[in-house]
Amino acid sequence: MRWLLPPGIEDLLPTQAEALERGRRTLLDLFAAWGYRLVMPPLVEFADALLTGTGSDLAQQTFQVTDPVSGRLLAIRADITPQVARIDARDDDPAPARLCYLGSVLMAQSTPLGASRNPMQVGAELYGHAGPQSDVEILRLMLATLSATGHNSAHVDLGHVGILRGLADAAGLDAEAENTLFELLQRKAGTDIAQFVGSLDLDPAAQAWFTGLPQWFGPIGALPALRATLTGLPPAVATALDELTGIAGELLRFEPDLPLFFDLAELRGYHYHTGLVFAAYSAGFGQAMAWGGRYDGIGRVFGRARPATGFSADLKRLLAIAQDPPPPVLAPWVSDPELTALVQRLRIAGHRVVYELPGSDPGAIGERIVRRNGGWTLPNSG
Repeated sequence: MRWLLPPGIEDLLPTQAEALERGRRTLLDLFAAWGYRLVMPPLVEFADALLTGTGSDLAQQTFQVTDPVSGRLLAIRADITPQVARIDARDDDPAPARLCYLGSVLMAQSTPLGASRNPMQVGAELYGHAGPQSDVEILRLMLATLSATGHNSAHVDLGHVGILRGLADAAGLDAEAENTLFELLQRKAGTDIAQFVGSLDLDPAAQAWFTGLPQWFGPIGALPALRATLTGLPPAVATALDELTGIAGELLRFEPDLPLFFDLAELRGYHYHTGLVFAAYSAGFGQAMAWGGRYDGIGRVFGRARPATGFSADLKRLLAIAQDPPPPVLAPWVSDPELTALVQRLRIAGHRVVYELPGSDPGAIGERIVRRNGGWTLPNSG
């Protein structure tokens, strides 16, 4: 069957494609209003450039092909973030840079719950500022993005990769043990975590840290009480909790009605994030709608290691609630300059207007342009 597409790859039919284009325009205008400038990295790059630095974590998700022109190995991007870091590294302006992007990416591996392997990735990144204010700005822009695409009941989970790293360093875990623990935490596999931690030569305090970590979550207002019960924490973990608490407080000053939670086992992007991590969820959707965090030094491999923070989302997922547009206005097939002028005015005003093709079924239509009192009119146009 020639019309079949690979698993996770889909056509966008008119309703979806039109919604995607409206969403694209809306979000790019939103980002521009916040001072974020659009960049357009290429879909394909040399593999040794695209998969260097933080991009190396994406190797299993990246399609690679041989370029018949250069003879070199090419990679089709699975994430735009490393490309934007390369673009920022080309500029020697020391001022903070606000950049945004929107484009297709391609995943080589299957994705959870039937998600698209060909997302339309949209996001914004702020380079050159290390303070909590830039994290808060990115979080607020993420919330504005969700609101602009119809997700007005979002809640946000905050985490910090410095917590697991600090605990692992204090416990003396090697890289293999830390990675195993990370994988178990991703699955919130409490029994497996307890069994694995029990197999390590750890003191009771360290064992309690790791087995308790999956339960360290709740409304942000409960974080101080939890912290008071966590005695003997390594200094690096205390510092990470201070950062998380400070960012949460600053965010709530701008967004006092935001449902804000903490999840200290939230480790999305653990291998390349350096501090705060976050995810936003919308009512009725089981998966995160947007996610991000801080990744200082992401441009180091390109010669410019600047502080950086950002978020991204799949525009297709954001627009899953898109509705069919109203049916079009139907104009008669008449070559009358007055009618032509009315059709033009209606289209400029935002109406969809189609001409009735003689001998055909017009399909679903809204209003009809009619001739009345010697002129053409749309009866219910006011």
